[in-house]
Amino acid sequence: MLMLYYRLWDVHDVAALFCFLLYLCQRAGAISIESPEHSLTRSVQEDVFFSVDVACNCTPTIQWTFMSSSVSRAIGIWRPGVFTNVTADYSSRVEAHDNGSMGLSDLRLQDTGYYVLTVTDGMGVSKDVGFVLKVNEVLYEDLQYLSVSALALACLAGLLMLGMWLLDKAYRKIVAWRRRKEMPENDATELQHL
Repeated sequence: MLMLYYRLWDVHDVAALFCFLLYLCQRAGAISIESPEHSLTRSVQEDVFFSVDVACNCTPTIQWTFMSSSVSRAIGIWRPGVFTNVTADYSSRVEAHDNGSMGLSDLRLQDTGYYVLTVTDGMGVSKDVGFVLKVNEVLYEDLQYLSVSALALACLAGLLMLGMWLLDKAYRKIVAWRRRKEMPENDATELQHL
């Protein structure tokens, strides 16, 4: 009978261990983060949308962080439907969504870097996912500026040439008028007797 007791105890231990492992597996999979793309490229002054779909057994805490080679800073922390806290550096440019997604508007070259989304559940279990954003400088704006400047200079040169031509015409008329004025009115030549 004593032997049977130890055997049953072993079965109970195995069942408890199995239930505990099942619980841990369930907790480990309690947070899921789905995203269609992790590498994004945009141009200066465009907007970017980091699309994610966060699923959690409870209300998660969502945190976005920006990292580059020179700086690391928090963008914002929020709990869906509860609160949204976006840092002052990003307050006018960030749009936080309850599903964990984040929109960033009016991109600058300094926004190039790594964006990390950290989702934490009520038990303190967290999961991270990273995004790479590359912000390109818009080259056609430089060409546009150059062509507008060249057009403005061409118009200015044309106006200066027109002004010089009009001044030359006026100068010639004034010179001709002065010559006529200096000539005697009666241009009578006296004939001498032979």
